[in-house]
Amino acid sequence: MLKRLLLSSIIILVFLLTPFLISAKNTSTSKIKIYNVLSFGAKGDGKTLDTKAFQAAIDKATSISKKTQVLVPSGYTFLIGSIILKSNIDFHLEEGSEIRISTEQKDYIGEAAIKARNADNLTISGTGYINGQDMKFMDHYEKENEWWIPKEWRPNLFELIACKNLEVKDISFGEAPRWGLHMIGCEDVLIDHITIKNHLDVPNCDGIDPDHCRNVIIKNCHITCGDDGIVVKATRQNEDFGPSANIKVSDCIIKTQDSGIKIGTETTADIYNISFERITILSSCRGITIQLRDEGNVHHISFSDITFSARYHSDPWWGRGEAISFTAIPRNAETKIGKLHDVTVKNVTGVAENSIRISGTKESRIRNVLFENVTVTFARSTVYKGGLFDNRPTKVYEGIELHTTPGYSIRFADQVTLKKCSVKWGNTIPDYFSHALETNDITELHLQDFDGASANPDKYESIVNH
Repeated sequence: MLKRLLLSSIIILVFLLTPFLISAKNTSTSKIKIYNVLSFGAKGDGKTLDTKAFQAAIDKATSISKKTQVLVPSGYTFLIGSIILKSNIDFHLEEGSEIRISTEQKDYIGEAAIKARNADNLTISGTGYINGQDMKFMDHYEKENEWWIPKEWRPNLFELIACKNLEVKDISFGEAPRWGLHMIGCEDVLIDHITIKNHLDVPNCDGIDPDHCRNVIIKNCHITCGDDGIVVKATRQNEDFGPSANIKVSDCIIKTQDSGIKIGTETTADIYNISFERITILSSCRGITIQLRDEGNVHHISFSDITFSARYHSDPWWGRGEAISFTAIPRNAETKIGKLHDVTVKNVTGVAENSIRISGTKESRIRNVLFENVTVTFARSTVYKGGLFDNRPTKVYEGIELHTTPGYSIRFADQVTLKKCSVKWGNTIPDYFSHALETNDITELHLQDFDGASANPDKYESIVNH
């Protein structure tokens, strides 16, 4: 009897309190003040330049001391030049909205459409679309080289500098005329579930570029672009933005004509504690890449649970179908090049037209590299010229080097372990496909359950060539 009375009392109490709970929830939600760009004079007809209206909404929203939202509403197409995002706002692209970037240089401040500097607690969200209108920045298509030649000027889509507590989630952008999401010196960053749809034959249209950034998570992204998919950099800047460090990339799908996932080539500051996990690279010129070319040190890098496909492309594109390429090569004769060390590659499978390279130089030896459970099948699938290594960019060594195609090419390296790794050869094997493993000037090479044979045993009798 007592239990029934208690249960009845609880039910009555919940019933009586429900309107107050709903009211409290609505009050909490209503605390986020929304500034619709239409209320500030935006036309949204795809022809009228709406930059001033967007900026007015942003400036008003950031003047409030708490988090606010700048709303880009659905059903409209907005044309903008450069806008500057600021602290404590959610720049929200509603489903069915579109932003098109202007094709007129006079409409820009600097080199990007969507900009921010020292903007803390900034969010860019929603499922709307940002259209880079790349074809309007192209001069002509070069058929023999299979790429578009850009006009003299073209902007980046994003340039976010020195922002803290930055979130970019759910948005889509594409047709970028140049770099996509470029972040410089940002800290505590979340990039989640964004979609990039660039043209594969437009050069320099990188997907995501964390540059001198720290404490970054990139996950659940789907990227199609002509240049590098996700690339960690340390570009040369006029001010010290610090190293690139503590960056985790996971659960992404990438299609590109350059490197799928990459570190470099710009390595002017240290890059360390970087991990790539559970990545699918549908196509690339190189599957996994580290290119050390400058004075920074690159270390404690890990790649795990990755599948890839790498192939040759036409001559102007960097990369020659290398499966995995870790190189430390001075950019020019004046370069005091840093060191590449402590790199781990685990549970990786792929198909490629060219070698796995661990290639240091006398100026910078590569040290302490572990490959574990890495299986790659090598075969030609395109008609482009083969038997090449791509060392670019460098003015010290040959940019394009004539070389046979072994499974692994390791040179100027120390403490390299290949554990449970296998080299397989496919059905299309030219005569320059050679040894399973080729080494030059290395120390402490450890082979544990390494499986591989020469591609052409009659020409290359041994499995290993030293």
